[in-house]
Amino acid sequence: MKYKVIIFDWDGTLMDSVGKIVECIQDSARHLGLPVPTSNEAKQVIGLSLVQAMQQLFALPDIKSAEKVADQYKYFSVRHYQESSPLFDGVVELLTRLKSKGYKLAVATGKGRKGLNQGWQHSNTKQFFDSSRCADDAQSKPSPDMLQQILAELNIEPHQALMVGDTSYDMAMAESIGMDRVGVSFGVHDKQTLNQHAPIAIIDSIGDLLEFI
Repeated sequence: MKYKVIIFDWDGTLMDSVGKIVECIQDSARHLGLPVPTSNEAKQVIGLSLVQAMQQLFALPDIKSAEKVADQYKYFSVRHYQESSPLFDGVVELLTRLKSKGYKLAVATGKGRKGLNQGWQHSNTKQFFDSSRCADDAQSKPSPDMLQQILAELNIEPHQALMVGDTSYDMAMAESIGMDRVGVSFGVHDKQTLNQHAPIAIIDSIGDLLEFI
């Protein structure tokens, strides 16, 4: 096996949750009297840690202002997550087959730990993963901090791991430490944006990833 561990982003890569995230961002803006971003504008910051995403999206002058928006987002997200987003078609089969072939699996996500735990609980997928890093644990993407922590925990070198994600932030953090990366076209960023960080492939479905690996 060329790789020993496959590291996945969560939202927009394994879970089809981008629509709900956009709604929470827009609801937060309306509640706080901020300009309501378009769906496309909101999507561009998905993948960053929440406070950084809010500061960038709304061009806020300081962290305190961004934290206020982030807190409002969390309020709306609790309501949205009572009805879980679905996994993309084929995800459980993919994870099952990768584990059966001996791969270690991990998650590197801009979600908070609570949000990832909720996603795992709703999708019954926690048992597949050997490691995970969230916004609570590491510097925000595109810093490679999440990946470096996962590699250290699993005693793996960058060339032994593959990063799979739907944003340029995923591709950039892997590129910065020389880790192979695969983009998925069905999440947030389009192929042109993903290609800026030289992924070894861009796939159009979960089934394509299994075939590629």
